[in-house]
Amino acid sequence: MLIDKIALFLAIVGGLNWGSVGLFKVDLVAYLCGGAATPLARIIYVVVGLAALWCVTLLFRDTQSENRHHTQTA
Repeated sequence: MLIDKIALFLAIVGGLNWGSVGLFKVDLVAYLCGGAATPLARIIYVVVGLAALWCVTLLFRDTQSENRHHTQTA
């Protein structure tokens, strides 16, 4: 599903941002948005957090039945 790929992309972006914070003490989102407390940065943090929550659902899905469904309809 497209939403799964978008959520995974955003979660990866968030993970890379946290990695840059841990390794280099650089918060790229805050840097690009003019600070961590700006409304835009906070929106990005919330969207990335929601994407990560969505990705948790990927762990509990039965992907084999989804793959069979896509194969039958294609």
